[in-house]
Amino acid sequence: MSVREKTQENEKLFLSQYAALSSESRGRAVFEPECEIRTCFQRDRDRIIHSNAFRRLKHKTQVFLSPEGDHYRTRLTHTLEVSQIARTISRGLGLNEDLTEAIALGHDLGHTPFGHAGERALDEVMTGGFRHYEQSLRVADKLEKNGRGLNLTYEVRDGIPCHTEGKEAETREGRVVKLADRIAFLNHDIDDAIRAGVLSESDIPKSISDVLGERKAKRINTLVLSAINSGAENIALEASVQEPFDELHAFMYKNVYTNAACKGEEKKAEALIKTLFEYYSVHPDKLPELYQTVVNSEGAERAACDYVSSMSDGYVLKVYNELFIPNSWVK
Repeated sequence: MSVREKTQENEKLFLSQYAALSSESRGRAVFEPECEIRTCFQRDRDRIIHSNAFRRLKHKTQVFLSPEGDHYRTRLTHTLEVSQIARTISRGLGLNEDLTEAIALGHDLGHTPFGHAGERALDEVMTGGFRHYEQSLRVADKLEKNGRGLNLTYEVRDGIPCHTEGKEAETREGRVVKLADRIAFLNHDIDDAIRAGVLSESDIPKSISDVLGERKAKRINTLVLSAINSGAENIALEASVQEPFDELHAFMYKNVYTNAACKGEEKKAEALIKTLFEYYSVHPDKLPELYQTVVNSEGAERAACDYVSSMSDGYVLKVYNELFIPNSWVK
C-alpha cells in the first residue's frame, strides 16, 4: 500500500458518513496519474499554496487600505485564518480536513486590490459585472501556470465560488468554508478596527458579547463549538448563537464597513481601478503576454479585467504612476 492509499483507507474508517472521500473524488478536467504520497485534495492544497495568485494576496487589502502598521490583516492572513477555523470545524465534525483546507486556501485567489472597493469598481465597468468568488475559480482554471490552470479536482472547484451568498457547495467541507469565512472576517475586522481606534470592545452590545464572548478568542471558540454541536448533516450555527452572530454582522456593517474613517479613501481606489481597466481595454497591446492570449480568445475587456483584478495594491499604484504621472525631467 502506498502512503496515499493508507490515507484513503483511514478516511473510510474514521471520517463521518457526510465527509467527501478523496478516493471517491469526481476527478479533474484533465486526467492525471495519482500521487504515491498525497491524496488528490492534498495535491490541490499544495498547488494553491505554490500559485502566484496565492502569494499576491499578501499585498492585497482586507478592510483597511494601506494601513500604517504591521499587524493589520491582509487578504493572505485572512485566508490563513479562514483555513484554520474551517479545518478545526471540519475536524470536529469528522469531515475531510484536506478538502476543507484546499477550498479555504483558494477561496479568495481572484480577489481584487483594495478589497471590496476594487471589486465594486470592476463590477461597475466590466460587461456582465465582476464577482471575486467567480474570479477565484477563473484564476484556478484558466490564469495560473501561464494560462494552463491548476487542474483542480471537481470538489475543490465546486467549493471555491460558493463561499459567499448564493449557491451552496455540494460538499459539507465547502459549506464549512463558507461559515468559517464569515466567522473569520467579522472577528479579525473587529480586531483591526480596535487597533485603528475606530471602536473598542466595550462598544459591542452586551446582547452580543454576553452570548459570544468579550474577546476575539472567546467569540471564535463559541462559534466553532456551536458549528460542531450543530452536526455535519446541516452546516450551521445553533439558533441561540446565530441570532447574536447576525446582530454582530449588522453592528460591524454600521460601525466599520460603512464608517467614513475606514472607507474615506475608497473612492480614490475605485477611480484608480476604473482608470486602469479602461486604459487596458483600449490598449490591449500593452498587456503582459499571458493576457494577450485572453485578448485573442475572449476580448480586450476580459483580459483587462483579469489583469487589473490580479494586481496587488502597491502594483496598482506603481502602474498608475508609470502610465499617468509625469516624471521629473532630468538632463
